Amino acid sequence: MFEVDQPEVIQFKSGTLACLGVDPSAERREIGIDLRNDWPKALLEGAFDRSKPTAWIAEGLLIYLPPDAQDRLFDSITELSAPGSRMATEFVPDMGVFLGERAQRLSERIKEYGHGLDVFDLVYRGERSDVPEHLRRLGWLVSSHTTREILEANGFPFPDDEAFAPFGNAIYVSAALAQR
Repeated sequence: MFEVDQPEVIQFKSGTLACLGVDPSAERREIGIDLRNDWPKALLEGAFDRSKPTAWIAEGLLIYLPPDAQDRLFDSITELSAPGSRMATEFVPDMGVFLGERAQRLSERIKEYGHGLDVFDLVYRGERSDVPEHLRRLGWLVSSHTTREILEANGFPFPDDEAFAPFGNAIYVSAALAQR
């Protein structure tokens, strides 16, 4: 398993696993690099085999990348992927949730749960590509569902709460790379 993340994040995760006495059941290869840099090169130098189908997970990440870096991420993943590779990610079509008064209220709510960091200061704003459409253009077979749809399909009501309302239309994406 290759884990590509900022060096400080990998160090924190590795330290936490060690403190808990947890040994991963798979070989874990750490690639400490900021995704805004040349992470594909670092991954290949870390013995990544691009000829084999790969499972990619980009979870909780996209809002923390500049819009152009989001597109480059998926372009690079596609270049590194063999047919049959799979991907899971999310897409927030309404970035307005991270702006203005609504974001301030949401930030205050998050702080009530003990988070001292204002995560909205970390969010990159700007017009973004529609992730499912971008992946389709790159040759991926895409399936996508909103948070609300997933919860309801599994018998759970969507929370009737102002803090959660903006995320009802967040989209969870799964994709498989078709034959080229």
